[in-house]
Amino acid sequence: MFRTLFLITFILLLFADLYIYIFFIKKKTTKKILRFLWFLPSIILVLGIISFFISGFKADRVDIIITIYIAIILPKIFFTIISSFDIPLRRLFKWKIYPFTLIALLTAIITEAIIIYGSIWGKTNLHVNNIELFSPKIPTAFDDYKIVQISDLHLGNLKNGKPFIEKLVNITNAQDPDIVVVTGDLVNHYASELIGYENILSGIKAKDGIYSVLGNHDYGLYNNWENEKEKKKNFEDLILGQKNMGWTLLNNENIILQRDNESIAIIGVENSGNHPFPEYGDLLKAMKGTENTDFKILLSHDPSHWRREVLDSDIDLMLAGHTHGAQFSIGNFSLASYAYPEWKGLYTEKNKSLYVNPGIGSVGIPFRFGSWPEITVIILKKDK
Repeated sequence: MFRTLFLITFILLLFADLYIYIFFIKKKTTKKILRFLWFLPSIILVLGIISFFISGFKADRVDIIITIYIAIILPKIFFTIISSFDIPLRRLFKWKIYPFTLIALLTAIITEAIIIYGSIWGKTNLHVNNIELFSPKIPTAFDDYKIVQISDLHLGNLKNGKPFIEKLVNITNAQDPDIVVVTGDLVNHYASELIGYENILSGIKAKDGIYSVLGNHDYGLYNNWENEKEKKKNFEDLILGQKNMGWTLLNNENIILQRDNESIAIIGVENSGNHPFPEYGDLLKAMKGTENTDFKILLSHDPSHWRREVLDSDIDLMLAGHTHGAQFSIGNFSLASYAYPEWKGLYTEKNKSLYVNPGIGSVGIPFRFGSWPEITVIILKKDK
């Protein structure tokens, strides 16, 4: 898949470089060395990526090369597409001012600025989002109950991430949560990604405990294991790692919290996603024994589960992650919305609610803009 993507983007890069060379560089200088220098960054980058294909990818470096690749190719593509609208103005109307070229240049500069900001600062720009959730079904004893949700840490993709995770833990604890929930994708591939973070993450404190579920990455599905035994051992180590941190992993299970003869159920399912994401969730099994609880909260990593099954159940609130908000959004626009109708934030339908947390970590490239790393604070409010 990565090779196919590289081939497509390489063709786009080649076209953009030739277009800019013919219409701009060639007209601005006759010096061959300066003309050659225009192509040099692209040549070095492409050779670097080809060397990755030959020698094999190293996980600790591939995200850096992808980021640089995008930082070079994306502004050029945008510039090429937008400025090309000036061609008929030049050829047919002999315009001396090229408005689309000016717009293209501004767009390329803004694009480059966003990539640089999102790659250096945006990926650790932690936000706290406070949500008040009103429902007449919330028990009086749980009025003002505070839930803190974090999701999609992807620890394996963090580089020197301990200060960032320490900040995450400190901010989480500062919310004085009644309960903390972690909605999947703790790691990217390996249980060993927890090494060095266990003592930090075990510092998360909540009155009623920390509860987690598994996301698609937690199963080690995107790694070429030598055998099934090795894959199983990795999975078991991840489960043990969460237990050692004092977290309660809910694999198609639930726990009932009691206050003054009133109750809420915290229900957790294994990953339940649309193809190609795994479907291991068993909602009926997970809900067993919660029939008499006053308010039901479901932890399910993939928000697509909401429409496929949860809306037709008696779950009151579902908490999900998975989408990352595509790690990029401007206002209410994100590419994630094309894949997920519910991609970030609070959604309500049929007197049920879904909150999609955009996550903490990143996949693909270490970048976030707009869809900042988020700690969600949900305060339950009895609607009288």
